[in-house]
Amino acid sequence: MKLKLKIWRQKNAKAKGGFETYDLEGVSPDTSFLEMLDILNDKLIREGKEPVAFDHDCREGICGMCSLYINGRAHGPDDEVTTCQLHMRKFKDGDTITVEPWRSAAFPVIKDLVVNRYAFDQILQAGGFISVNTGGVPDGNAIPIGKEDADESMDAAACIGCGACVATCKNGSAMLFVGARVSSLAKLPQGKIEAARRAKAMVAKMDELGFGGCTNTQACEAECPKSISIAHIARLNREFLCAKLGD
Repeated sequence: MKLKLKIWRQKNAKAKGGFETYDLEGVSPDTSFLEMLDILNDKLIREGKEPVAFDHDCREGICGMCSLYINGRAHGPDDEVTTCQLHMRKFKDGDTITVEPWRSAAFPVIKDLVVNRYAFDQILQAGGFISVNTGGVPDGNAIPIGKEDADESMDAAACIGCGACVATCKNGSAMLFVGARVSSLAKLPQGKIEAARRAKAMVAKMDELGFGGCTNTQACEAECPKSISIAHIARLNREFLCAKLGD
């Protein structure tokens, strides 16, 4: 495949960035998107140029590090996949591909395609830990949690914190991320003790860090690589309201 890549380049958070165009040939359709960027960087290094900085870690769709905005979509033109799971067969020979970092005030650019998502860590830290001693691994049939509640909790816990919801939302809202984190514990008895404090603290930290409000456009759910439902936003709202009424 022959490709024209328009990639955002920015030296640091304070520098003014801009798009630079690169031509790349001989890319296999079976190559992953990140492997394609590796090939580009090898080419740039051989030419004595600065390689493109981008985030990656597991390359298995688990860690959420590979956060790229590709041709106007978070994680690119495929559904329910992260950038590292995206393959070049989703593009056509001769395509122009535009690659950008997440665009959110809460995720400042560090360099090129790398953004600082420490804001998510701060929200998680505000939520804290559960104080229940859960002991060792119990027998599955002895766990006093209904399957429906357990499944819903696990669905929420599938969130990998990649930030696609924030990057996609026109308001830069983190409600889907926070909703998933709160919901994963709200459906379990272990999460009940600190439930009120957790909901208030995480919402307060989210607001403090400059994330926008939710206007229910459902863009976050549509672009989430793990298909996290906006039903978890509704649960977050209920948990938060109950916590405030209990003050």
